[in-house]
Amino acid sequence: MIDLELNCEGLNCPMPIVELTRAARSLESGNRIEVRATDLAFKPDLEAWARRLGHTIEEFHDDEPVQRAVIRLS
Repeated sequence: MIDLELNCEGLNCPMPIVELTRAARSLESGNRIEVRATDLAFKPDLEAWARRLGHTIEEFHDDEPVQRAVIRLS
């Protein structure tokens, strides 16, 4: 089950991660967020963000131009 869907399409770096961070603060550990983004730096930024904060990227799909990720919060 996805707890929150976040549409970051059209936002450029660093805004997808900024919006994801804001959204994550409103949720609890174990919640899942689905994020859609078009920024080319989204994947490496997301990986660094998740690694730094201990979150898990459960899914990542690159269906150009939209990238979609499902993250489980730690």
